[in-house]
Amino acid sequence: MSAPNRATLWGRVLVDELATGGLEAVCIAPGSRSTPLTVAFAAHPEVDVYSHLDERSAAFFTLGRARRTGEPTALVCTSGTAAANFHPAVMEADQARVPLLVLTADRPAELRDSGANQTVDQVKLYGDTVRWYAELPDPEADERKVRSLRTTAARALAETGGPDPGPVHLNCPFRKPLEPLEVPGDVPEVFSETLAGTGREGAFVETTTGSVTLEVDQLRPLLDALADTERPLIVAGPADPAALSGLEPADVVAVADHIGAPILADPLSNLRFGPHVGTDADERRVYGGYDGYISELPEPDVVVRFGASPTSKPLRHALRDSDARQFLLDPAGAWREATFTATELLAAAPGPVFERLCEALDNGATTETDADEREWRARFDAAERAHWRVRDDALAPKTLEADPFEGAILASVLENAPNPATVFVSNSMPIRDADRFGRPQSTDLTVLGNRGASGIDGITSTALGAGSATDEPLVLVTGDLAFYHDSNGLLAVDRCDVDATIVLLDNDGGGIFHKLPIEEFEPPFTDQFKTPHGLEFEPLGDLYGLEFERVAPVEFVSAYRQSLESEGTQVLAVDFESDANHRRRDALRERVRDEIGAGRP
Repeated sequence: MSAPNRATLWGRVLVDELATGGLEAVCIAPGSRSTPLTVAFAAHPEVDVYSHLDERSAAFFTLGRARRTGEPTALVCTSGTAAANFHPAVMEADQARVPLLVLTADRPAELRDSGANQTVDQVKLYGDTVRWYAELPDPEADERKVRSLRTTAARALAETGGPDPGPVHLNCPFRKPLEPLEVPGDVPEVFSETLAGTGREGAFVETTTGSVTLEVDQLRPLLDALADTERPLIVAGPADPAALSGLEPADVVAVADHIGAPILADPLSNLRFGPHVGTDADERRVYGGYDGYISELPEPDVVVRFGASPTSKPLRHALRDSDARQFLLDPAGAWREATFTATELLAAAPGPVFERLCEALDNGATTETDADEREWRARFDAAERAHWRVRDDALAPKTLEADPFEGAILASVLENAPNPATVFVSNSMPIRDADRFGRPQSTDLTVLGNRGASGIDGITSTALGAGSATDEPLVLVTGDLAFYHDSNGLLAVDRCDVDATIVLLDNDGGGIFHKLPIEEFEPPFTDQFKTPHGLEFEPLGDLYGLEFERVAPVEFVSAYRQSLESEGTQVLAVDFESDANHRRRDALRERVRDEIGAGRP
């Protein structure tokens, strides 16, 4: 590979190897020291390049794209504090198991600890939050060094995936000249004919990563438990790319049918929505209203769990307080159960496990569903009907007009979303309302959220990054604090050519703090926790070229449908009073409990 100087050579070889290894997209935050990488990526025909001015927003945009595709996306910045601004997204990628390749440009090693401008310690900057770290050697047209560079690039891509996907950090020192200026003798012409100069056909190093599986004999304890169970339960928590790999929802449904188990599916599990859910309520298999009634039902005796910890606090507490045998499936063999009540950890990918369970059950490993098991699922059916009946009353136009309710907006967003669609839901109250009020349906929805570290930073950018990876309509539901926190991310609408319907739930502050005991202490509750901001967000529409509309709750469905049918990006802002909404949620839960207690069908 020819190049006018060694820094340019380094950038070209690195990018060439990453592209050959399968990297399809990169997000670049502009800067000087990263020039060799930026120029190489911009010139490569097989890599889609996104540019974002704010490093923190750029990192979350990259996170969103990688989360939506399940494949690594690269992220590039210059040296100094730019790299530090990547850290929140790297933390989320670590906790949520999202494949991310972080390339931080750096000053040469001799300038460190010298007071040189924009030189900070970037060695292992992200600590244990990355799956692998490497510092690239100084650029040089040396055969062995360039073989090392290609091998490192191939290894870095491989390390982002596997059973435990996540972020990888390559620190990339460069000396001037950084631009593709001719430096005589820097890169001999003969180098373009060497192995490392030309590379190999395909990736320089091919890495084959298999999923962790268990044979039927190793599943015998689980099969025996399922054979004896009277009250089985399947709990699907928020999913990550590794957990979804090879997992067929139909297999989970088939196992549930065999053993008479309700499937409690988190909205982020990839199981609450889709064709496998069906349309006949009399054949319900996937349940979504459990947050409102799980504490009112008998304890299960066997639980099969996979995915991250459920969003629902009542469900987490019910599992914590249960004496059931709990089988936790995790492809990385990691402990993702913070109540510490699981009894067996199966270090295996959920997909192959459910496939083998289906085969074993088809071969008669359990008996037919008996009366006790039918009664068990019937209890869930009755509770589920009560939950949605109460929720539907809260969504009635007359009710909304008299008593506006944030949860109704989440319910309407999901029920009226296109088929298919990508829906990104912010942390704090929006994801909790999506969990409680998002009814399972056959619509093919990919519902995403940042539930790894569960922060409200970077929500808009993550959603727009996810939208950049698909032609499906994109919907973002966010609270006002998260919207304010990542307003810089709105630049990606135009700069990265992503359209969305943005639903802004504006309750003027941190409504979720009403759920905490500190609410009873005034002061400091309002000024130091709820922190009303009094901001009007309409000017952001003018700033970023968005259509901004304030919508009354009772008119939301009409405005939402109109936005989905329109080109461009619309922000639909809906005002609420957070304290009243908190009381409303409590009242709806009590109504569900009352109906279950009264035995209404």
